[in-house]
Amino acid sequence: MSVRVQADPNQPQAQDQSFSAAFELQGNPDQGELRLYTPLGSTAAGIQWTPINAVLQAHGETRQFRDLAQLITLVLGTDVPVTALFAWLAGQNQEVDGWQVDLSARNQGKIAARRMAPALPAELQVVLDN
Repeated sequence: MSVRVQADPNQPQAQDQSFSAAFELQGNPDQGELRLYTPLGSTAAGIQWTPINAVLQAHGETRQFRDLAQLITLVLGTDVPVTALFAWLAGQNQEVDGWQVDLSARNQGKIAARRMAPALPAELQVVLDN
């Protein structure tokens, strides 16, 4: 999984942000678990969520959030439509305002999505390994 968020052109010192990690995902938009791995295979972070909260475990710390959206925004640097992401992973072309998804390579295990508005442009790429 990789995420890239373009820098705000109104902030001269700002730089593009990017994040990339291998991952394991279980569950659904309401309840589940996501593990992010370093290039060497160790766990970089663990995320668990329920309808009432989300928990991030990383760098020997545990942090609580009110929901998964708040946690993802902190970890990835941008909001990602979680419900749509699960649909996209299942091969369903769920529409989300401001986002364009490309599922044309889904059978080869690749999904790409771009946010054009309302926030800064962002790209999400997922490569699935069954």
